[in-house]
Amino acid sequence: MTPPAATSKKVDPPERPVSDSQVVMNEMVLPNDANVLGNVLGGHVMHLMDMCAAMAAMRHCRKVVVTASVDHLSFHHPVKVGQLMILRASVNYADRTSMEVGVRIEAEHPLTGEKRHTSSAYITFVALDEEGRPTPVPKVAPATEDEERRYEAARKRRKERLRRIRNVELLNC
Repeated sequence: MTPPAATSKKVDPPERPVSDSQVVMNEMVLPNDANVLGNVLGGHVMHLMDMCAAMAAMRHCRKVVVTASVDHLSFHHPVKVGQLMILRASVNYADRTSMEVGVRIEAEHPLTGEKRHTSSAYITFVALDEEGRPTPVPKVAPATEDEERRYEAARKRRKERLRRIRNVELLNC
């Protein structure tokens, strides 16, 4: 009797809790990171957000990831030279091969400890296999009310993002 033929169908990875993806990064703003007003450059903030979010996505799926889109990037307050930036990121939602990661930055005055929310963004990543092709990622298993709220909001943002992409594709036909 011969064994059944192996199938090439990929099996979906098991769910992962949000806590598995959480990343906290700390960065001091130095003069080379700032503009002539002594505020951190927006491009530097975006770079740090992308790095922090990529680490969260990789922790979630344990694969190489690439940035697919950045949504709702907001700069609320400037961060001054000498202040500390605390970046927090975690996966909010995962679909077949993509993940939305929420990133939040707070500035901390190093002498007083005063903190202020300065910026936030939602960044979508796609996981890649060894050949550089999109590959399945684990679903997110929200464990708290806050995680459930962020999961549902991310699911809605994804639906809207896909709708916008389809509309652009229709315009280009």
